[in-house]
Amino acid sequence: MEKSTNTLSIYTSRHRLCPSPVWVMVRKEISGHIRSWKFIVLLVLILLTYWGSLLVSMSDLRSITSSIKDPESLFIYLKLLTHTNGSLPPFHVFMSFLGPLLGISLGFDAINSEKQNGTLNRILAQPVYRDNLLLSKFVGVWILVGALMLTLTLLMIGTGTILTGIIIEMEELWRILTHALISVFYIGLWLAIAILLSVVFHQPATSALTAIAIWLFFTVFYEVIINLAVKAMIPDNPLQASAQYEIYQLAFNFLRLAPSQLYTDATTTLLMPSVRSLGPVTMDQMAGAIPTNLPFKESLMIVWSEVSGLIAATFVCFALAYYKFMRREIRT
Repeated sequence: MEKSTNTLSIYTSRHRLCPSPVWVMVRKEISGHIRSWKFIVLLVLILLTYWGSLLVSMSDLRSITSSIKDPESLFIYLKLLTHTNGSLPPFHVFMSFLGPLLGISLGFDAINSEKQNGTLNRILAQPVYRDNLLLSKFVGVWILVGALMLTLTLLMIGTGTILTGIIIEMEELWRILTHALISVFYIGLWLAIAILLSVVFHQPATSALTAIAIWLFFTVFYEVIINLAVKAMIPDNPLQASAQYEIYQLAFNFLRLAPSQLYTDATTTLLMPSVRSLGPVTMDQMAGAIPTNLPFKESLMIVWSEVSGLIAATFVCFALAYYKFMRREIRT
């Protein structure tokens, strides 16, 4: 009896020391992406745009602080992320373009490249579940993107503290961390789309071109189509203000179907406390409004629909990729 108890305790301790197959594959994915040239090139591009927009904000820091009358509404660290003199866009605008490229480049060949190289059958021949492979592809890149955004946030806070000598306020810290979290989900959405396309298509080039075409459609052409439709629907009679308001509200709701619009609305509202509403606003709604900065909780409530939409779209796309991969025949 004592011998069997010792055997069971040794087996339990060894089982605890052995890592889960999912996390072994996650570490393999992270190490593989860190050494890949596509990640290094995009990382250098993101760092250059980040430091460029930060230096532009730093160069106009004196004019920013002198133009603000209320010292309590200074928000220097938020100004570092949002202010620009016209030479370079702010960093969150850059991320709305570079974030999808980062997610697509790290996910367009997640499954079909493994199948083409003949490693998919070898991996699944090991004592691992099929969904562990897909989960490790997604979680590994997501951890990498989260570490990247956290590093950029800490670099910005550290640089601002060294150059200004002002400690960041908790209000600014919550807003900046929430912006970083939303950026992670935004990149994760395009990563999930790229993984879904890598499961659907057999060639990595086809999945990459399809993902880029979807990104270009929602970033460039979708807004143009909505604006043309709005111009065609606006009544000629300028007195029909209620009809115009309904049309603009409908167009704004359709624009929210684009991930870039959701990300832009969410980040702009969180990084600019003076933004009090999104979409068209009537004069009756503006009457009695006090032009002050909103607290973090109120700004988050304004963009909660955008944030929840990004999160839901990310998990829906990954769920579709999971469903297609689990039902796919991988031996042919």
